[in-house]
Amino acid sequence: METTRKQSRRFCLVLIKPSHYDDDGYVIQWYRSAIPSNSLAVLCGLALECAEQKVLGDDVEIEIHAIDETNTRIRTAHIASLVESAGAGMVMMVGVQSNQFPRVLDIAAPLRQRGIMVAIGGFHVSGTIAMLAEREASVLKAQNMGISLFAGEAEGRLARVLRDAAAGQLAPLYNYINDLPGISGVATPLLPADRVYLTLGATTSFDAGRGCPYQCSFCTVINVQGRKSRRRSPDDIERIVRANLAQGLHSFLIADDNFSRNKDWEAILDRLIHLREVEKKKISFTIQVDAMCHKLPNFITKCARAGVKRAFIGLENINPDNLLSAKKQQNNITEYRKMLLAWKRSKVITYCGYIIGFPADTPETIMRDIRIIQKELPIDLVEFFYLTPLPGSEDHRRLHETGVAMDADLNNYDLNHITTGHPRMSKEEWEKTYLRAWKAYYTVEHTETILRRAIATGSSPGKTLFYIAWFKGCISIEKVHPIEGGFLRLKFRKDRRPGLPREPVWLFYPKYLAGTLWKQIRWITLYLRLRLIYRKVKRDPNRHKYTDIALEPVVDSEVETREMFQSEGAQAYVTQAQQTDKVRRGETV
Repeated sequence: METTRKQSRRFCLVLIKPSHYDDDGYVIQWYRSAIPSNSLAVLCGLALECAEQKVLGDDVEIEIHAIDETNTRIRTAHIASLVESAGAGMVMMVGVQSNQFPRVLDIAAPLRQRGIMVAIGGFHVSGTIAMLAEREASVLKAQNMGISLFAGEAEGRLARVLRDAAAGQLAPLYNYINDLPGISGVATPLLPADRVYLTLGATTSFDAGRGCPYQCSFCTVINVQGRKSRRRSPDDIERIVRANLAQGLHSFLIADDNFSRNKDWEAILDRLIHLREVEKKKISFTIQVDAMCHKLPNFITKCARAGVKRAFIGLENINPDNLLSAKKQQNNITEYRKMLLAWKRSKVITYCGYIIGFPADTPETIMRDIRIIQKELPIDLVEFFYLTPLPGSEDHRRLHETGVAMDADLNNYDLNHITTGHPRMSKEEWEKTYLRAWKAYYTVEHTETILRRAIATGSSPGKTLFYIAWFKGCISIEKVHPIEGGFLRLKFRKDRRPGLPREPVWLFYPKYLAGTLWKQIRWITLYLRLRLIYRKVKRDPNRHKYTDIALEPVVDSEVETREMFQSEGAQAYVTQAQQTDKVRRGETV
């Protein structure tokens, strides 16, 4: 007798990492985007695991579509048809930040009208549920639209959500914010190579650990991922890298908020060193670390051997009063030069985040501090951000509870817009100073200095030049922050933010084409101007002998002579630090 095979069914899971709107109401989208989405890689890996484990039954195939809106246009009708043609499925909005929430609701609305199940997870949902006593207005709106919310992390929980969706019984809220899972031995974060090739440099992403022990008041990570370190094992990391190498991918962003606080950093780096030095695998990494990472013996040296080419450092400020006001006491300004010189010796390009708008800031103090940074700190690249009360942070909760006015439009919470008042600067002064900061740091003169330092210390002047051009162009030409930049801006007439008029065909397309052409001319002009500086420096016969006070070895007496330590706040900080050091050494204060 012939056995009748059970016909398989399909469940369509669409994972979307959203973008957000620019100041003209168009989605920020590129032919090639810059920053790979770690959240999308994590959820895609978990979904692949669920599919392999047949969590919906042996006769159900889970069909997965992973979309990053920063490099792929979202057509809601197409998304809906994918789900409807499968007969069952859902759409998950993953890693949604506060500035992306308005866009997510606009994507979700037509899907919900067609009866498609939608769930939203990410920092905005998790952060506001963790920090606010009541539902934040946009989160409440999502619930009222029949959208399911997910707070916390999906490891070990995604199968439940999929089963509920398959049964047509999605819960209004999955709240795991106080039950954060371990991440050792879980599914491999993995995006298909064809999706990764939509990023510049075909860079993919994974997180080696989550959580941060510090208490920075502007940070959302500690309230979403917790203050206890959770980490993947060295075996996990090796498996992740090998899985991507098998797809032909060699460039990685390690998305940890602070990789140097990962307790397994050395074992992980040793695995990566073995891959590079013994197996001769061509791999490179970008990491994020704190300003005290150089205190870990061999950390920076092993990072370089493992293939770390770029390190993002949360410098935030050089004013101790500002650091103290943000509860960032872990940043010791007397250690900045030691840390930066250690990266220089290892030929790693450094990016430093710098926040503008702390309570003590004025236009004058900000510009003074930038001049000091240029002169005294061997930083390659600086990224400026507005001090922003991000939903999910202590700053946001404090302002919310005390009734301080904040911008009601979540789209502006991207660190590149002012969202609340400042005690010492008007909004106009603050905006002008922010733009002045970018221009002041990346002058022709300082660009030449950065390139001379790169050549003298053995790091790549060509790569450094590229990133300088990138930073300058994103701010001045594209009018977006470099972290949201990309190659060749895409705009679609029908994708404008609801509430803004749809431009007619005869206006939109000529304006878009002319604007694109003009931008490319400006980009080429910018790069050629910078290239002239590069050629000048490269042709200098004494280029390898270059030095300046930023590159000089650190000496104890510099706290008495360097301008960075001459402000009243800095002197008080140095005095206290010296007294604390004496106590540690058992000396009498």
